[in-house]
This record gives sequence, C-alpha cells and structure tokens, in this order.
Amino acid sequence: MKEKKYYIALDDFERRVVVNCMNEMRNKLIADGKYTDALDGVLLKVIRSKQKKLKVVYREA
Repeated sequence: MKEKKYYIALDDFERRVVVNCMNEMRNKLIADGKYTDALDGVLLKVIRSKQKKLKVVYREA
C-alpha cells in the first residue's frame, strides 16, 4: 500500500521557527541521552524541502 503524503505550507518565518524548535528538542534529547533518529529524519526533510511560491487569491462572496 502506498503511504499517504502530507503537505504543509509555511512562509520563511514559520519555517525558521519550526527548524529552530526541532533543533532545540533534538539538543534536549541528546542531553537526556535519548535517541534522536525519528526527529533527525523529520528535521532533514524540513530543511531540504523545496520552496514553492504560491499565489493567494482573495474573493468576496
């Protein structure tokens, strides 16, 4: 069965916040002596993700 893909739209500021928070969580896990394998994978996906420009159109009803 094919895995379902999820997409999230972040602007530059939100992306930096996500990476910073995940890095802080990783550092805490390392300090506690816990494994960081899962977090490392997600962090790399966020860092390496391509940026796509989106056009937002506002319409009034």
